[in-house]
Parts: sequence; C-alpha cells; structure tokens
Amino acid sequence: MKKIISLLCLLFAIALTGCAKSKTAPAQAVQPATTEPVKLDPEIEKLNRVLVSMSDRCKAAIPNGDPNEFLADLKKVLEIEKAFPSDDLSLYYLIDKKHTVGADYEPTHLRKLVQNNDYIINKTTLSLREDAADALAEMGRAAKKDGITLDVSSTYRSYETQERTFNYWVSVDGLEEAERESARPGTSQHQLGAAVDFGNIEDSYALTDGCKWLNAHAQEYGWSLSFPQGYEDVTGYRWECWHFRYIGVEACKFQKKWFSDIQQFMFEFIDAWKNME
Repeated sequence: MKKIISLLCLLFAIALTGCAKSKTAPAQAVQPATTEPVKLDPEIEKLNRVLVSMSDRCKAAIPNGDPNEFLADLKKVLEIEKAFPSDDLSLYYLIDKKHTVGADYEPTHLRKLVQNNDYIINKTTLSLREDAADALAEMGRAAKKDGITLDVSSTYRSYETQERTFNYWVSVDGLEEAERESARPGTSQHQLGAAVDFGNIEDSYALTDGCKWLNAHAQEYGWSLSFPQGYEDVTGYRWECWHFRYIGVEACKFQKKWFSDIQQFMFEFIDAWKNME
C-alpha cells in the first residue's frame, strides 16, 4: 500500500527535495533535470506558503492526505461561495477577536423568523440571512421527523445590540470573564446573520435531546459548532454547546475532512488563502 504522509510534510518534502538536489549535484555535471530545484505547481506552492503561515495547532489538525485532493475540495467550497448573495459578506467570512465588521454592517437579505411547525422561536424579533433561514427550516423539519423540536433563542444581532449584550455580561461577570463568553461589538458571528443560539444558552443544553441531535446531524444541513470544547485558545471563547453557524454543507464536509472539524481553523485557512498573493 502506498505510504501516505501528512499534507504539510509532503509539501515540505517536495520543496526541500528540490533544494537538496541543487546543493548536492557535482559542479562539473550540468544536468538541469537533477540540478535545478523542483518547480512546484503554482497552487501547490501557494498551499505550502499558506500552511506555513498557519498556527502550529492548525497545522497539527490537518490529517494525512493528498494535497491535490485537498485543493480539489477547496475549489468546490470556493465555487459554492460564488452563489452567495454578493452584496453580503461571505458565509466563510472570518470574524473573531482580531477580524471585525463595522458598526454599520447589516446583512442585506435578512428574513424575520416567525413561529412555525419547523422549530420554536423564543422572541418575535429574531432574523437570519435568507440562506441561513432556509437551512434552519430544513434542519428543523428533519429534527421534527426524529421527534426533536429545535428551540431558537438568538440569531442576528446588530452592532448596537451586541454592544449592549457585551456590556451586560461585563456588569454581571466582570470584564475578564465576559471576554470568554461574549463578543465585543463588531466581532460577533451574530452580526453576520448566520449564527443561531439554541435552547437555554447554558452548558446544561448539552444534556438535552436537541443538542445531541444537533451534534449528530447539524452538519448535514450546513450548520457548524463554532466554539467546541477544549479550543478556547483557538476561538477566543469557552465552549458554547448551543452556538452554531451556518456555513453550507460543502464547507462542513471540508472542515470535517481536513481541519479536524474545527471551524476556526478552516476559516483562518480560507482567509489566508484569499489574501495570499
């Protein structure tokens, strides 16, 4: 069986092999095929540069595999992105404590959620991007077939609403603790209109049938857990079993296959890929 080495190691091996041949070839033997550095495919070379720029923990999360297969999967994800509304930020937009949106950003295609048979809403002011709203309805219907009724507690929040939310948690828990569990205004996934908090928004939600169903099936409908347990140093936030972000089915598959199912790693990679010249 062909030996499979890690994607990152494979790329390093290709690059280093070219350099080694250049250094060890005899000076008198002019043989371009063996003395010139190996010329990588431009996309493989770009992939190498992007991976080198990623954090050590992100690199370690990438499993064994073929870089050409990785690039083919990446291409599918980026092609699907073109179908998203062009006047809104991408569903893959990296937003975190270092990557922000302005106070005036509001998704153009927001749809108000209404009480229906697909899921329960806890407020009358909830809304989502249209594509996320459609995916939520589809997922709610699937859960219903399994005897589960999803409970939607929080969705889109404006910059001003997030500012009030963050300040509230600072008043309750203090700044240090608030930073672990609430986003500063301009840094929240909720402002993108593609994030949903389910249930009671407490750790105890993890014990409910609804949360267990989401963990098992949410990705089948394009929903990804944003802040998994044990990754606070990566995401900036403690575990939130209730917080899911809509990113599309293909991106969920890509995240699971190549980034150990960690949303933040995938978004950091996509952002670096788009910005790498």
